[in-house]
Amino acid sequence: QVQLVESGGGLVQAGGSLRLSCAASGRTFSSYAMGWFRQAPGKEREFVAGISWRGRSTYYADTVKGRFTISRDNAKNTVYLQMSSLKPEDTAVYYCAADINNSRSPTAYDYWGQGTQVTVSS
Repeated sequence: QVQLVESGGGLVQAGGSLRLSCAASGRTFSSYAMGWFRQAPGKEREFVAGISWRGRSTYYADTVKGRFTISRDNAKNTVYLQMSSLKPEDTAVYYCAADINNSRSPTAYDYWGQGTQVTVSS
């Protein structure tokens, strides 16, 4: 089992920045690829960014590429999502998730956090 807890969400104006954190506990964090997903009201959960277990590979949704950066610190059992140039359409609940394999599909992930709200005002 892996337990995940997100933090860092909040209200920010368009063009601003936020950094989300996801702290992991339980089984070996460094064995898992990690992903960030988001879900806006009335919409399906969508992939945002992913990172391999060593952090050597990162990948992003086209909608956030160049604005968001995913990173991890295996010594601290934490994965981060630095979000810049935020837009109102980035408003959503953001979730981190863990899985053995790198994937963009939410159904591939076994472990999920409870989510943190990000609201971007125009």
